[in-house]
Order: sequence, then C-alpha cells, then structure tokens
Amino acid sequence: MYTYVDLFCGAGGFSLGFDMAGFKNVFSLDFDEKACETYRYNFPSHNLICSDISLVSDSEFLELTRGSDVDVVVGGPPCQGFSLAGNIGRKFIDDPRNKLYKEFVRAVGVIKPKFFVMENVASLYNHRKGKTRIEIIEDFESLGYYVSCYVLNAVNFGVPQNRRRVFFFGSKINDTFTFNEPKIAQQKTVKDAIHDLPKLKSGESSNIPNHNAMNHSEQMLYKMSFVKDGGTRLDIPEDIRPKSGDARKYIRYDSLKPSVTVTGDMRKVFHYSQNRSLTVRELARLQSFPDSFVFKGTSISAQQQVGNAVPPLMAKSIASFIKECLDKVG
Repeated sequence: MYTYVDLFCGAGGFSLGFDMAGFKNVFSLDFDEKACETYRYNFPSHNLICSDISLVSDSEFLELTRGSDVDVVVGGPPCQGFSLAGNIGRKFIDDPRNKLYKEFVRAVGVIKPKFFVMENVASLYNHRKGKTRIEIIEDFESLGYYVSCYVLNAVNFGVPQNRRRVFFFGSKINDTFTFNEPKIAQQKTVKDAIHDLPKLKSGESSNIPNHNAMNHSEQMLYKMSFVKDGGTRLDIPEDIRPKSGDARKYIRYDSLKPSVTVTGDMRKVFHYSQNRSLTVRELARLQSFPDSFVFKGTSISAQQQVGNAVPPLMAKSIASFIKECLDKVG
C-alpha cells in the first residue's frame, strides 16, 4: 500500500481524498487546534501532530516516518508575502511571511518522498509575472525533483464549485509525467448538492451534524429578501443597499450553476431559496465532503476549516493519478 504525509492538513480534505484512493497515512501535521480536533475525530487511526511545523526538527521528521520510504508528501502551506515580495527586490522565498512555505520545502527535503503535491491560491501562478512560480520550481528542483505546475478547477473533478487553485507536482522517479485535468460531462450545481437537506430558517437547528443556520439580524434578513436566485446586491433597494465592501458579498447562490469559491467566511452569500446563509454542512457538500465527516469547533471555526480544505474529490483524483505513476515504476 502506498503511503503519504499530509502537512498543513487542516480538517483533512487532502487526507480524505488520499484515503479514498487507497493510500495509507504515515503522519499528518497542523498548527490549528480546532482543525486538529476535527481531524482527530474523522481520522482516529491517523498519527496527527498538532504543532507548529517550524518546531519539528529534521530528526523528528525522520522519526515520524519510522525510517521507511514515503511515497507522497502533500500540503497547502499558507503563502502571504505576495504584495511585499518583489516590491523591494526581495525574493518570494526570502519574505519572512512565507516561512511556512520554506518549512514545507524543508520537510520534503528531509522526508525525500517519491512525489510531492503542493496546493495554493491560483494567483500565485502569475505572481510577479511568473517569477514566484519559477522560484518555487527551482527550490524543489534543487532537491532533485522534476516539477510541473498547473492551475486546476475543482468543478472539473465533480465538485459542485468553481474553485481554481495552483498545484505543484514533484517527482523523483519520472521526468515526463503530465497531469490532465478531467473533463466531466455535466457540472454539478448548488441545487444538486444541497437541495435534499432539511429546510431551515435563520437561527434554526437540525439533527444533522453541522446543519444549523446562522442567526441573522432582522436588518440583514430584510436586505437579503430582495436578492433573487443568482442575484447580487443590486437587487437590494438603493436606500438600504450596502455601498461598499466585497462585491462577492450580498449575493445569492445560483441554484442552477456550480457554487462560487467557498472561503472561510460565507456569511453574506445566501441560500438560493431560503432566507439565510448556508450551514457548515451545506458548505461542506459544496466542497465534496460526505455527511459522515463532522466538523468540530464553533460554526465560524468550522466554516474556516471547510473553506481552507482541498476538496476531497479533487484530492482523490490527484491521488489516483500518482498511484498510476507509482504503479508504472513498480
């Protein structure tokens, strides 16, 4: 059975996908205690380290792998130094805010997996006219990896959501691998994903884990009542319409299209037919998590965990591709 390590694992989207594809977890690591609580609950047999990665030494990484070969290291280290990097001649990797990215590189260098997969926001691909992407590729090439980079959309993997992310694939065993994004016959819509869940009013709860509605103010409920299925804040009468703020807020999901990108805060994006924002369970379905996967912590924390995750169906497809590559070399 092929093995994987999940760094910056969060709630476990990558882990779930790799488990579904038949991989065995060696260990996982994350710093966020609430995400760790969720991970522990859903993966009781995995070896989870809830710690700051920079506090884990090289020797501890080797101890965690028990001296055995690891087939894949996966993870999505936060990269925050976009605006600063390059503005004062500083390289992306030298930006102190990207130390977590450097820790991912360090871990890959120590563990020496046959493959790695690193996920991040799509804007990284063209950041600094592609210089950041090239820097990252060179970092991994210096460790002896052949590296490919793709911007992939979760909607093409059967996930009911438009979610573009950059993925770096590295291989020590194959210098010609190409990952082809699948093309599904029909994209799944928001309605496909969540229509069968019990209806809820603002503040109502249900007996389904994580399917509890946020308690909205009367003022907010009044504003959202004007927004039609797939509509925007322009549906709200001008005298009470929010004048500023994110254009992706005060909108209603379009029931007949895939979801907009699920982030850590979807409180001002409203259900296509019910007067409320989506529950954590509904958001989890838009990310392709099964209902058996329970998110722990406050509803805000759980929503952040959902929004930060790699969609499990997408992760499963990536894992299956790597499995095929590993099978070819025996």
